[in-house]
Amino acid sequence: MNLTQIVAVVDDDESVRRAIKRLLRSSGLEAETFASGEALLNTLSSATSAVFSCVIADIQMPGIDGLELQRRMVQRGVPVIFVTGNEDAAVREKALAQGAAGYLKKPVDGTILVRAVEVASASRGHPNRSPLSCLTLSQS
Repeated sequence: MNLTQIVAVVDDDESVRRAIKRLLRSSGLEAETFASGEALLNTLSSATSAVFSCVIADIQMPGIDGLELQRRMVQRGVPVIFVTGNEDAAVREKALAQGAAGYLKKPVDGTILVRAVEVASASRGHPNRSPLSCLTLSQS
């Protein structure tokens, strides 16, 4: 399977994973879902050429949380967009300081999320490009 143009969706809530996958598909984007950061990392370590265009992840998950997952994805050059209910400003600032491509509050506006994915995916492999500084603000 060629995962180059596939978005990884990581959230411990199955309904959120399904909803985001449906949204992305309706916009012509492919997605693969994972119930945890560990599941995504296991897929990446077992596949010979598993490379996702970007990752959409929650912050608060059992096991590897979103910030740790982001740290590991940054090492692979894969942008991470957070979609979270976490309104902790310190967590948001840490995510952005670590290079998050976006930090969107649940419930997320679908149009903004799709645009964030498009921009983040286009920036993959360009570490000096700040992909989504305009999309890191929390939604009202």
